Amino acid sequence: MEGLVQKFVDFLENEKGLSDNTLQSYRRDILQYISYLNKMNITNIAGVNKTTVITYLLYLQKEGRATSTISRNLASIRSFYQYLNKINLVEQDPTQNLESPKVEKKLPQILSTKEVELLLEQPKCVDLKGYRDKAMLELLYATGIRVSELINLNIDDINMEMGFVKCSKGNKERVIPLGSIAMNALNLYINKARDMMIQDPDEPALFVNCNGRRLTRQGFWKIVKQYKNQAKINKDITPHTLRHSFAAHLLENGADLRSIQEMLGHSDISSTQIYAQLARNKIKEVYKKTHPRA
Repeated sequence: MEGLVQKFVDFLENEKGLSDNTLQSYRRDILQYISYLNKMNITNIAGVNKTTVITYLLYLQKEGRATSTISRNLASIRSFYQYLNKINLVEQDPTQNLESPKVEKKLPQILSTKEVELLLEQPKCVDLKGYRDKAMLELLYATGIRVSELINLNIDDINMEMGFVKCSKGNKERVIPLGSIAMNALNLYINKARDMMIQDPDEPALFVNCNGRRLTRQGFWKIVKQYKNQAKINKDITPHTLRHSFAAHLLENGADLRSIQEMLGHSDISSTQIYAQLARNKIKEVYKKTHPRA
């Protein structure tokens, strides 16, 4: 069964171009679901009916799982059965017509432009690490790419002459323009630090750690938290904070949702529309603070 789950994850990666984190979420959800089926002595995935799926969702609820987690689990299971149907392993999808629990959408945490500037000012170009960290933060905010995409960038994905970065995932690729400040930070890092940090001259990774190997996601977020503390920013920073801030600030300055959708790599514009809600909330807040009769 685990081999089948891996084939499903490979399918999602190649066909949908999903991020590593999303793929791992699918894998976890399905393996957990299969573990539950095994406990119920259900060994034939094709023999599962709607009642079994509902019972599993109720089990998650009794375990104290959040509504959002249960909803995500159902989405994962539904995608899994759609895949099994596609490869003719099941005839019917037991999740068909099952409604997801209502989840209250939480608006993403974003940094103000002043907070972003404060964060980006923290790395100092006085040593190799400072050049690297400055380039990473400037690139992340300039492009809105995911952290997984940032650490997976290769040196060949940056086109300094044309001023763009190329992000590839499966069979999908998108090209994002680079601003002059990010370009300058990258140029300094590549010319003054990277060659001294790498140990293997054939190392393809754009950003490397102190051992000369590709930087990990965990390593990157330790770096961000360090600079967040240095900047005395009193907000929780998540792996998506600069990405959310990038999108929200573009929208505030007149960018249209379609362009933001393309830069973020969202397959569905509904994922991008949450930033419009952020903008509306900001307008309401400004109105309440400034209108004499608010």
